[in-house]
Amino acid sequence: MEDRDYMLAALELAREAAADGEVPVGCVITRGGEIVGRGRNRREKGKNALCHAELEAIHDACTRLGGWRLWECTLYVTLEPCPMCAGAIINARIPRVVYGARDAKAGSCGSVCSLFDMAYNHHPAVEQGLLEDECAGLLKEFFRNLRLTLPSRKKWRKPDGA
Repeated sequence: MEDRDYMLAALELAREAAADGEVPVGCVITRGGEIVGRGRNRREKGKNALCHAELEAIHDACTRLGGWRLWECTLYVTLEPCPMCAGAIINARIPRVVYGARDAKAGSCGSVCSLFDMAYNHHPAVEQGLLEDECAGLLKEFFRNLRLTLPSRKKWRKPDGA
């Protein structure tokens, strides 16, 4: 398999997330030509800010491989990692990150900042733009559809007394 094949697998996970009402982000982690970790956004269903695709995939890979150091792995994700996910990538010692669409609002691999270039003890190589049109198109379609349904969606409110 090649980089494109792995990003297509991540895109399939992103489509699953969209079908489940989640922001469509998917992620796979590979080692030696095999997918060892999979994840997709589940923040809405999980009611948890930590349920990002990258964190799910890192957890899955660590569980499958039996350790927290993923130093022989590559992470493929459809959207540029946020600061939290970039930090997890650094901590997991993942040497290579490939992402599809840039994230102008929270991207931490070059768009808003580049955490991988800072004085941390690990500096993953980054490749951006793989299947960018497909990755960005899925996100645009999701948010376009979301805006159409917003008037009928239940609004988020602070709990009473908060």
